[in-house]
Amino acid sequence: MSAWCASALMATEPTASLTERLLAGQFAVAGADLVIGGVTARTLAETFGTPLFAYDAALIRRSYRALASALDGFASIHYSIKANPNPAVVRVLLDEGAGLEIASLGEFRAALAAGADPSRILFAGPGKRRSELEQVIAADIGEIHLESFEELAHVEAIGAALGRTIAVALRVNPVAEAQGGAMRMGGKAAPFGFDEEDIDTVVDRVRAAPHLDLAGVHLFAGTQILDAAVLLGQWRHGLAVAGRVAARLGRPLRTIDLGGGLGIPYFAGDGELDLIAVKAGLGPLVDAKRADPLIRDAHVLVEPGRYLVGPSGVYLSSVLAAKVSRSQRFLVVDGGMHHHLAASGNLGQVIKRDYPVLAASRMGEPATSPASVVGPLCTPLDTLARKVEMPDMAAGDLVAVLQSGAYGPTASPTGFLSHPAPAEVLVDDGEARLIGGPQ
Repeated sequence: MSAWCASALMATEPTASLTERLLAGQFAVAGADLVIGGVTARTLAETFGTPLFAYDAALIRRSYRALASALDGFASIHYSIKANPNPAVVRVLLDEGAGLEIASLGEFRAALAAGADPSRILFAGPGKRRSELEQVIAADIGEIHLESFEELAHVEAIGAALGRTIAVALRVNPVAEAQGGAMRMGGKAAPFGFDEEDIDTVVDRVRAAPHLDLAGVHLFAGTQILDAAVLLGQWRHGLAVAGRVAARLGRPLRTIDLGGGLGIPYFAGDGELDLIAVKAGLGPLVDAKRADPLIRDAHVLVEPGRYLVGPSGVYLSSVLAAKVSRSQRFLVVDGGMHHHLAASGNLGQVIKRDYPVLAASRMGEPATSPASVVGPLCTPLDTLARKVEMPDMAAGDLVAVLQSGAYGPTASPTGFLSHPAPAEVLVDDGEARLIGGPQ
């Protein structure tokens, strides 16, 4: 059975909680200890200290291969490194064959540090500085995704100064019918890309610029999508927009970037994105692309981030104090929102809900009562779990936050209250090495 089939079947277990499903599908247990990539959480904590992020390279490969299998014959994968730009993590995906999508010069440098070929890197983002554009173009980046007329003018001027044409794509802010996901990126007024209804004017402007080569289009309508039908609908719309752009341009496109947004389950009630349904729904999209001679030979790509690396990560922290205040139990740990803002519910959540949390050094022990897992910061916002069922715990025990491979340290206020940076560790087939944080 393929990995994506196994994942889909696991999501159908109606009686298992999300934490139980993730534990069964992604990790092992040895005695009282959670095992990550063949190494116990206790060993990782003793070796590298806490708090720490541990990334299981095998789970990254599994996610990539599952998605590549589902998309075979339709699209290739570019990893959106904003999800986790650690070069060691990026290298795992490069070795699998992924291209990359960046949104800053810093991410471009991280991509190069990981060994990426600049020609397989795409640069998106609504606010690119002229200096950033100059440096990535000088390094022969594969494609610039234009999101404003100011960017269009900058790239044209850089091309003129260099005496060369620059490959660009138009990022399109799609109409409302194409939106979807937990955070919607299109279908409304937005800083991202050009509005779909204005696209003819934009194409004409690019066509009139002698140093711009309009190679493709880019759409990104939403994030954290768990519904295959929503994803397929967005991709169908993206192909239609690509056909319209090509027709206005009067020649074939070379690339069609359908964006990312593939989600993973974080909260109680979340299911898995059904890759079986995604694969089954690709036939009409393949047929539609083949029927249009102006996009028939275009290279289609998707650019997921969290889908590829999120499940691989575990955030480990040590209990500093187990206390009761007015009949409510608190586990005060040495990690918190300064390292993992997303898990605290302060990164885009309207209603704060808990990531899957485990007692990583007391596996198998029964829960005794609900506890709030809170960090060391002087703010009530520093909460990693709210009244989660936990066993009896004491100072020195380990707490694990699952689904933590994406939007960890680089998406968090790591300088808040001047606590040390967390260690980052890559675990690969029983071997663990430090890849970030304290040296």
